[in-house]
Amino acid sequence: MEKKETTARERDEDENENETETLRRSSARRRRRRRRSIKAALAKLRLRSSIGSRFSYLLRCFPRHPPVGFLPATAMATLRVPEVVPSPSEDCRRLRKAFEGWGTDEKAIIWILGHRNASQRRLIRETYQQLYSRSLINSLYSELSGDFRKAVIFWTYDPPERDARLAKEALQTKRKGINHLLPIVEIACASSPNHLIGVRQAYCSLYDCSLEEDILSAISLPFRKILVGLVSSYRYDKEMVSMDVAHSEAALLHEAIERKQLDQDSVLWVLGTRNIFQLRATFQCYEQNYGSPIDQDIKNGLKGDLESLLEAIVRCLDCPERHFAEVVRSSIIGLGTDEDSLTRAIVTRAEIDMMKVRGEYNIMYNSSLDSDVIGDTSGNYKDFLLTLLGAKI
Repeated sequence: MEKKETTARERDEDENENETETLRRSSARRRRRRRRSIKAALAKLRLRSSIGSRFSYLLRCFPRHPPVGFLPATAMATLRVPEVVPSPSEDCRRLRKAFEGWGTDEKAIIWILGHRNASQRRLIRETYQQLYSRSLINSLYSELSGDFRKAVIFWTYDPPERDARLAKEALQTKRKGINHLLPIVEIACASSPNHLIGVRQAYCSLYDCSLEEDILSAISLPFRKILVGLVSSYRYDKEMVSMDVAHSEAALLHEAIERKQLDQDSVLWVLGTRNIFQLRATFQCYEQNYGSPIDQDIKNGLKGDLESLLEAIVRCLDCPERHFAEVVRSSIIGLGTDEDSLTRAIVTRAEIDMMKVRGEYNIMYNSSLDSDVIGDTSGNYKDFLLTLLGAKI
């Protein structure tokens, strides 16, 4: 009996040792697999030694259709999205109904598209294509007209594609001037670094050419040198500021303004590569050290196109809402209305910072942006812009 108990105990101990050994071997295999994966990843990165290949690898980290992560907090936007949003299929059926018959139900189009954010509009476009085998953009183009059609279509595009098309329009215009280069400045200086990458990707997909190449072929010196530097940069997007750098680069910018050498490489390097927070610290140091804002000194230095372009760049980097308030004001002041500029300002900022633009406009001009838009526009175009501005139409 005692011998049987000893044999059973030895068998149990053997089984426990076998289980322990099995677990140990399994754990060792998992560790070896992890080490091989890490080594393979490191070797893969080491193979990408050139700057160009590293940049290509970086681009592949972003999806083909970049997420709209660059959209800011709702508190700054004027776009009003309902708490309960209908399904994309329901929105598509209502849009299809608005297109049918002898006339077009513009009010329904304004109500649906004017109350949907970028990701919701993308789903509507995709669902519409699936349901009706037709592009929603093409349907809008055939059913609408004039400035209203242009505003609705630009709003319906994905933001990167919309900005790529705005850049192409700017480069193709026959009326070359600083105002027509502003869309490119805004894309490069008043957007997030990830959005700029998305615009460049969309531009390549749409036109089989890079944005930089088209700027080089369409714009003369020194403007092309400035614009290529801006659109090809990738700014660090975190808040990192060195006050020593801010003071030294404020002195560098002041010297360039004094000598009227605004296109020198050092100036373009500072404006084109520093992160937004660092640049704003530099601009603050400039005003503290030299008694006036940098954009004012640029404006007062010379009255040429180069100075106007640099002034717009600094304004977009330092305070985008003030820049877009000026764009809106310039588009409606005087005898006529510059609908293209007005549309661009409202459509591109309604999901970003139009609430701040509206406040800046009131401070700068002692007037209501909404009231001035109402006074200078009419019909469905006016209703659509006011919808993006948050009005109840």
